[in-house]
Amino acid sequence: MTESLFDLAVDYPLLNMFWTMLLIFIWVLWFMLLFRIIGDIFRDDDLSGWGKTGWTILVIILPFLGIFIYLIARGRGMGEREQRRAQRNEEEFRSYVQNATAGGTSQAEELARLAELREKGHISAAEFEQAKAKVLAT
Repeated sequence: MTESLFDLAVDYPLLNMFWTMLLIFIWVLWFMLLFRIIGDIFRDDDLSGWGKTGWTILVIILPFLGIFIYLIARGRGMGEREQRRAQRNEEEFRSYVQNATAGGTSQAEELARLAELREKGHISAAEFEQAKAKVLAT
C-alpha cells in the first residue's frame, strides 16, 4: 500500500501548490524585513545603546508587533540613513581612488616642477641637484 511520488503529486491540487508558494514567499519576505530592521537598528549612530537594546528586544520577543511599531516610528528614517550610508561609502571610495591614482607623482613631473622652481629662482642650482638626486633615487 505504498504510494508513489506521482500519486502524491496528483493528490496535491494546483491551487494548494500556489498557496504554499505564496506562504513560502511571504515567510522569506518576513525574514528579509526582520534582518533589514535589525541591521538598521545596529547601524544607526544616532540611536543610543539602550535604544538599540530596547528595539532589539521588542523585535525579537514580539516580532510582528515590534516590526510594525518600528516601521511606524522610524520607517521614514530608514531610507534616509541608507542613502547617507551609500553616499558616505561612495565618497570614501572616490577619495581612495583619487589618492591611489594621484597620490604619487611621476619622476618626470617632479623633475619638471623642480626645474621650474630653479628657473624662477626659488631654489639654487645646488638645491636643485640635491632634490633631483633624491627624486631619481626613489
